[in-house]
Parts: sequence; structure tokens; C-alpha cells
Amino acid sequence: MKAECLPFAQIPHTTGLFIDFLAYSPSVRRFYPHSPHFGEWLKKEATAIKYDSSRRERVSAILERQNQSWNASAQAFANIERLRKGSLAVVTGQQVGLFGGPMFAIYKALTTVKLAEEATAAGINAVPVFWLATSDHDLAEVNHVSFPGPDGLLHALATSSHGVPGAPVSNVRFGAEIVPVVEEAASLLGDSEIVQQLRESYRPGETMGSAFARLYARLFAEWGVILLDAADAELHRVAEPIYRTAIERADSVSDELRVRGVELGGAGYFQQVKVTESSVLLFAMRDGARTAIHKHKRGADSATEFSIGAGSEAEKISAAELLERISATPEEFSPNVLLRPVVQDYLLPTLAYTGGAAETAYFAQAGAVYEELLGRVTPIVPRFSATLVEPRLQRWLRQYGSTVRDAFHGVEALRQTLATRTLPEDLQAAFARANRAVRESFDGVKDALGKLDSTLVDASQTAASKVQYQLDHLRERATAAELRRSEIVRRHADGLSHALYPENALQERGVGAAYFLAAHGRELLKSLHETMRTDCHDHQIVEL
Repeated sequence: MKAECLPFAQIPHTTGLFIDFLAYSPSVRRFYPHSPHFGEWLKKEATAIKYDSSRRERVSAILERQNQSWNASAQAFANIERLRKGSLAVVTGQQVGLFGGPMFAIYKALTTVKLAEEATAAGINAVPVFWLATSDHDLAEVNHVSFPGPDGLLHALATSSHGVPGAPVSNVRFGAEIVPVVEEAASLLGDSEIVQQLRESYRPGETMGSAFARLYARLFAEWGVILLDAADAELHRVAEPIYRTAIERADSVSDELRVRGVELGGAGYFQQVKVTESSVLLFAMRDGARTAIHKHKRGADSATEFSIGAGSEAEKISAAELLERISATPEEFSPNVLLRPVVQDYLLPTLAYTGGAAETAYFAQAGAVYEELLGRVTPIVPRFSATLVEPRLQRWLRQYGSTVRDAFHGVEALRQTLATRTLPEDLQAAFARANRAVRESFDGVKDALGKLDSTLVDASQTAASKVQYQLDHLRERATAAELRRSEIVRRHADGLSHALYPENALQERGVGAAYFLAAHGRELLKSLHETMRTDCHDHQIVEL
């Protein structure tokens, strides 16, 4: 396995906030108390973590019960026992995407393994934990996945399984409709170990969350990644004090978040989550759907009141009544995206969270919630990020003298690039000579004009630009003719684009992980685990 580093600054659509965080620029340090470099602070941070022993026992027992239901490995139970006896946790989380989701979910899990290993080697006992975001209610984000087919194009697969609109995905249970979707995946992936695991995990009776957990329990058995189902009723009961505090301090939390939003804007960054005066960080279950809670005041000096839902059908409720309801049935409540990491780190003794650019942006805002509710901000560490280049794609890239970066400009640009490089050699040489002649001729003209009349220099540069434009236009027409002539060039460009930058996004987001596991087996996970370095935060171009 050969890897090449590609700085995120060279990848389209990477936010300035994430680039500055990776560099740990002074402009981001007020939003992130810790640098992205795990080794710089792990020992000091470990001493700052305070975790109640009774809560540790309760959570460990829940994790043991959950992982037993998914047939987790002996190593996973050994890690739960380590947690019970005092270990810290390196945590990541992800929505429970169909068939294990996209490749970056795999990278998240492997990063927790590497960071936990690094901490333990440094004398800080740590275990890897994967938080299954089963309380999320956006089914459309998780009910599909895409795999490349024999034609080189991406094929989208989706399940029609559903529950009440707006229900947590943990409530979406598969029926017979999942079977043909699994077989469609099998027809694309071929006979392999991962396909058998998909059949055993994604079957009638399982939920989106339990199927995902069963699959990941098998994939990461060797490393004992502890899986946590966030929708578990008992976990909600453990988290009840944080839910209550989020309501009791709702005004101060929203005030701090709005101040944080102004600070982010002043530093030139955006808010990942829009926060208003009415924002509350909890959802409530109502008629089976996850429903937002809002707050409001009737007058400047009046007490804060709440409503569940919006519009004429909203349920009005006082703070006292809402707190009473949380105490009685905490399983009917769940955190929003800014409260979720705080709840997570109340439930777990978290040494670090690892995630990508979007989660890094969330943490810039969530830091204000951490400070208000927990008194400490959990550090975030960038996860491993990669584009995998299979042998067939490597051959095509070499054939055209191209690189993965060429694919990042979109399929049309890639077609033009490859076609240009397949023009007849004598024509390419002629264009090169013409470019050189234009440049040299007008440089000479510009110098001579400058001596005669300096006001004519700009005119010579304008004339040179016009000639160069016409020459470039002629090259584009030649390239278009080559594309029309050669179907192979177009097919290769489309294949490279679909494989390396599908739908103008990084491969790790657009291609289902099961595809790579079917093609390369479990050895791929071991090779990635051995290859990745936690001190390298660039995007990796990995040749398989």
C-alpha cells in the first residue's frame, strides 16, 4: 500500500475553518482549546477528566448488554471491562447508513483504534468507542448507499423501510423489503465475506441501528471497538441530569451560542448550526416523531416558557412541567447536534473525539455548550481521510499522465484533460511551439514598446492575451474533436470521476464501504490500520 499526502487546502470545498484548525492558526484557538495534535496534550487532558464511578458502572453495564445483542467479539467485552475498571474513551460517531454507510465511517472507527492504542502506549489507558447516532430522524440521509458496478458507474441502492415521518431511525425496522435490496448489493459486489455479513446483518426484524451494529461488530472484532446505541432508553435515563440542565440554563446557553456565532462570523467563519433566541437543544417525542422544542417569553421580566412543535399545533408547556416530564420519561427526549457531544461526554470519560470537517465546525459552536454545562471542552482530533486508488484506476492515470487531483475538477474538466493528453504528439508539439512563440514574440514587442512609449505596454499585453485566447480556443476545439473521435477517453474519464470524485465529492463520502471490503477483503482494514498515522492530518491518496 502506497500513500501520498495531499493537503486539504488543495481539495475543493474545504472550509477555511477546517484548514485553519489543521494549521492551528491563532484565529481559531479561541474556538478550540486544544490543537489537532493528540500527542501534545493527551497526558494533561487525561488528568482533567472527572467521571463518577456509579455512572461508569451503569454505562459499562449498558454497553455490555448492547454489545451482547450484536454478538460482539471477546476483545470488545475485554475493552468494556477496561472501561468499567477506569479506562478513558476515544470516541467517534456516525449515522447508521445502509450497509455500513460510506467509507469515511470505516475511517472513523479505525482512527479511534489508532488513537486509543497511542494513548495506551503513552501510559493513558484508553478504549475505542463508536457512537451510533440512532436518535437521528433524517431517514433520507441513511436509507441509501452507492456502489460501483461492472460498468464503472455508481449504482444507488435504497430501502423503502420506514416508520412514522420524523421518527428516530432506531424505530425503523426492516421487513421483507430489505431482502431484495441485499441481493441487489450482492449482485454488484459479488460473492465475498462482506456480502455474507450483509445478509446476516440486514434482515427482516432488524433496525437500521441494530443491522449497522451487527456489521461493525464483525468488521472491528479484532480491535474490540465498543459500539453504543444512543437511542437506548437506559442511556437516556443516565443522561437525564444533562437534559434537565439544558432546560434550566436554556436562556444562558442560547445567549452563549449566539455570542459564539458572532465571534465566528467576526473571525471570517460560518455557523454550522443557526441559533436563535428561541433555540433549545433538546427534541421531544410527540406522536412517534422527534419534535423540536422552542422557548419564548411573554415579556422582558416574565419566566421562560416552552413549546413542543411549531405553529397552531404546538404544545405549550411551562419550565416546571417540562422538567417534570424529563425526570419521569427521559427516554422521550434526545439532544440536538450541539448538545449531542456534551451528552456523549457526560455518559463517557472521553479523552478525545475524532471526526471530519463538518464535526470540527460543530465543535466550534458546541464548545460554548461544553463550557456552560460540563465546565470542560472535549478536544476534537481530525479523523483519517483518504481516496483509495485501485490498480485499474492507477493504470488509467499513468496512461494519461494524470493524477487524482485532476478528478477533483469535475467530470467535464477531466474529460478535457484526458482528451488533451491524447492528441497526436505532433499536434501537441505544434501547440507547444505556438505557445512558446507567442510568449517570446510578445515579450520582445513589449520590451521594445516600453523603450519607445511606456503607455503602449498595456496595449501589447492586451494583444498578447487575445492571441493566446484564440490559440487556447483552437486547442479546446481540437480536444473536443478528440473526445468525439475516442469513446475510450470519455469512458476512462467518466470511470475515473465516478470512482475518485463521485458527484463532485470525495470518494470517502460517495462510495459505500462494503464495495472496497468486497473487492479487497478484511486485509484492507488491517493494511489501513497499519498505514495510517495519527500525526498526519492531510488527505491521503492510497494506491491499493
